[in-house]
Amino acid sequence: MGYVLVRIFLREEDRLEGKLAYRRLIELIREEGVRGATVQRSIMGYGTTGEYHYEGIEVLSYGLPVVVEFVEEEDKALAVLQSLTRRVRLGLILVEEVRYWSS
Repeated sequence: MGYVLVRIFLREEDRLEGKLAYRRLIELIREEGVRGATVQRSIMGYGTTGEYHYEGIEVLSYGLPVVVEFVEEEDKALAVLQSLTRRVRLGLILVEEVRYWSS
């Protein structure tokens, strides 16, 4: 059975159902039975507008990119994504095949 890495790209200040989007997504992903997920906050990036978002002296934590990611069996991951996208409109989502290493 194959595994996939799911990455959902958001902005730090995005909101979902009255909460920060990344926090709410983690809750929803957990409710779907995914065993683990991670939120990573970037220090710099830019999106479709070409506008830089960064953490610096003149701007503290302005529009920083945030990535919510998890690894799961492909069928389950796709079912989770279908469930999420029925409820909410999300940012860019990437799904990549990965090899799962277990010691």
